[in-house]
Amino acid sequence: QVQFVESGGGLVQPGESLRLSCAASGFAFSRYAMSWYRQAPGKQRELVASVTRIGISTNYADSVKGRFAISRDNAKNTSYLQMNSLNPEDTAVYYCNAGGWGTVPWPSWGQGTQVTVAS
Repeated sequence: QVQFVESGGGLVQPGESLRLSCAASGFAFSRYAMSWYRQAPGKQRELVASVTRIGISTNYADSVKGRFAISRDNAKNTSYLQMNSLNPEDTAVYYCNAGGWGTVPWPSWGQGTQVTVAS
């Protein structure tokens, strides 16, 4: 059974940083690209960042480029999203999923982790 468990969210002030983690199980993690998505209140879920199977190549939404960094540890079946210079527009529930940039995410979603940026 495919599972994604996100963690690391919280309440931070503008300009601060957070590191999110995604523990994946139920599939051959190293064989798939991984992506992070977010969904703000009243908005559709959007793709934020993707990393290829062995972490060589990454892609980012324009809104986070230069501030966020996606990575992965295939030995731990875990993907990470380092978020720097956070601003209130980054407030959302963050999710991870398998698949690369622009591909259709898998139907299994975790519970997500809430990130709130407020002064």
